[in-house]
Amino acid sequence: MIELDDVLEARERVQKTARRTPLEHSYTYSSMTGADVHLKLENFQRTGAFKIRGATNRIATLSAEQKDAGVVTASAGNHAQGVALAATRAGVDAKIVMPEHAPIAKVKATRSYGAEVVLSGRDYDAAADRAHEIEREEDRTYVHAFDDEMVMAGQGTIGLEILEDCPNVDTVVVPIGGGGLISGIATAIKEQKPDTRVIGVQAEGASSAKESLERGERVTLEGVETIADGIATRTIGERTFEHIREYVDEIVTVSDPETAMTIVHLLERSKTVVEGAGAVPLAAVLFEKFDFDEDETIVTALCGGNIDLNTLTNVIVRGLVETGRYLKIRTVLTDRPGALEDLLEIFTAHRANIYAIHHDRTSRDVNMSDTEVEIELEMRGPDHVEAFLADMREAGYDVDVLA
Repeated sequence: MIELDDVLEARERVQKTARRTPLEHSYTYSSMTGADVHLKLENFQRTGAFKIRGATNRIATLSAEQKDAGVVTASAGNHAQGVALAATRAGVDAKIVMPEHAPIAKVKATRSYGAEVVLSGRDYDAAADRAHEIEREEDRTYVHAFDDEMVMAGQGTIGLEILEDCPNVDTVVVPIGGGGLISGIATAIKEQKPDTRVIGVQAEGASSAKESLERGERVTLEGVETIADGIATRTIGERTFEHIREYVDEIVTVSDPETAMTIVHLLERSKTVVEGAGAVPLAAVLFEKFDFDEDETIVTALCGGNIDLNTLTNVIVRGLVETGRYLKIRTVLTDRPGALEDLLEIFTAHRANIYAIHHDRTSRDVNMSDTEVEIELEMRGPDHVEAFLADMREAGYDVDVLA
């Protein structure tokens, strides 16, 4: 178990490389929830995520012999970049194993920081198996993404900053993948302000920490499925599990649609880009996944902003669908002049803005006298969508909602 002194010592090493990130009060989310919501903007950190803190602390504590032999690690992306930059700054050779389907942006960024990247395995755990093989073959030091005392202590420096910038905080909400971040933050928070709650958040499709806490033993999932790739781990660490049991008050989960909507909220309302893992703490607050009082001071740790642009595009569309601002429908018209114009009168009446129309006379799914139409629309919210679809069906159109 790490202690507060470990975190305080880590700060002396970490501050030479990592930035002290802002903690901002959000009028928008405070108004939406009734709580006093603050955002710890760790997505503004060097390399775009908190991982540089733990990696810097771990590499700074290596022996001279270990530094000469080099380091190896496995990561879905953020830890990879943190280790790559920390190792380069310390003059240490680094080899990083990343899952085969790791986001392209994270792979390119890791290479740009000076590390050699090896793509192997379908997820973090499979990549870790290959990294441990390299550890044995090349006598490198393995820098664990989360289950390492010095890594946890480095991440805990975020907790020190939260208490310094918001000493009256009641609840700190932190994402959980393998548990290193929340272990460090919870240690720093609870050993200075024991009455402050620490809430962990996982994706529904990667909920090993929640299940482990409920069962009282570490659980390994058969697989994970979530847009929050930064916390897509099948199990938590042995060391982190002990810290979670000791210091974390509750663990909740959020769905991918809720995460997507939160990413869109942050883009639109706060002008802030976060990845899925960075959005889940705020999603837990916005969708009331745990109980909190009116005016309760809540800090959400937005842990990273390294989202792949293709993923971001999909997330934005999904978020717009979930909030009733994007609608894709399919219907069938009689293949005659004026049929499309009749349909468009309903659109005009509802002031539904058309993005695109695809008109297909050759579809095998309709009669030869008919034509299939797919239409993408900008809408103004769930009530607008509901009223629009009701009028279309009342007018006799058979409508399939595609998105």
